[in-house]
Amino acid sequence: MPRPIQATIHVAALRHNLTQLRQAAPDARVWAIVKANAYGHGIERVFEGLRGADGFALLDLAEAERVRTLGWRGPILLLEGVFEARDLELCSRLGLWHTVHDDAQIDWLAAHKTQQPQRVFLKLNSGMNRLGFSPERYRSAYARLAALPQVDEITHMTHFADADGPRGIAHQMAIFERAAQGLPGERTAANSAATLRHGRDAAVRGDWVRPGIAVYGSAPDFPLHDAAHWRLQPAMTLAARLIAVSELHPGDTVGYGSTFVADAAMRVGVAACGYADGYPRHAPTGTPVLVDGVRTRTLGRVSMDMVVVDLTPVPPARLGSEVTLWGRASNGAVLPIDEVAQAAGTVGYELMCALALRVPVVVAD
Repeated sequence: MPRPIQATIHVAALRHNLTQLRQAAPDARVWAIVKANAYGHGIERVFEGLRGADGFALLDLAEAERVRTLGWRGPILLLEGVFEARDLELCSRLGLWHTVHDDAQIDWLAAHKTQQPQRVFLKLNSGMNRLGFSPERYRSAYARLAALPQVDEITHMTHFADADGPRGIAHQMAIFERAAQGLPGERTAANSAATLRHGRDAAVRGDWVRPGIAVYGSAPDFPLHDAAHWRLQPAMTLAARLIAVSELHPGDTVGYGSTFVADAAMRVGVAACGYADGYPRHAPTGTPVLVDGVRTRTLGRVSMDMVVVDLTPVPPARLGSEVTLWGRASNGAVLPIDEVAQAAGTVGYELMCALALRVPVVVAD
């Protein structure tokens, strides 16, 4: 039989989360962000759950082609724009919208021969300091684009650095509003955190919101709020089974480095999941896990193919018992990916994207 580990993508959860995000930002259109292969879930696997979105936003042309191949005829946005001049040819052929954040991209557009003007998103660097024109240069970039026959509509765009934290978004919103003041065109600024926390504010939600992590059931401002607070459901479950059960005596150790030492007699189990499957190697003793839907903890270091779990809270556990590393157990209990990530000193984004190719994946409603 195959090794007992499997990831499940929950299509109904994706639909549910998209609905929650629409309700959080009334009257705005919603981009479903599917970059990084839909945050590790798989573009083809999430498509049915997200086709109720108004558009798909992603990073590269290969991802855009995959979405078009699935039959999507609506908007597709390249979040980082094109990477070289010839990319514009495929933008014309596939009808892609694309971000402009650098003078070179404007130069490429000016030299591009096309019968169909293109929709572009002009990006402002309002404080994130990654991509975008500075506030001082934003309006001149707009003027250059507006003068090009190759350009159709121009949407104003920025990205928040602190929407999930105490600093908030007010300082960036002020910069965005000043830079785009009086210029025609739609607006898009809100990521997952801004959509959920400030989506009732018409200025913040603008014309389009761009939720990413929240679409997949992770809370963008965890641990201040968890996924349940935002009424989000996990779109991915990673589950394995126990492949061994044993008894420890006081003083027995677990795993490489003997980092866990039993202080009393206890039952432990070995789950068929390790860092080669995408589970974080640096997850310490105490990282939460569900065994047969009952919350317990990991013990010792995570190995390449195995992790040891404490069976003390689950006396009936036996060989073959279900181990939920994150997501929804068979009995309906949920272990948020954010809690696992926090214990491992990372974020849910990384765990989703790190799911290994060797893990079988199924799609369920």
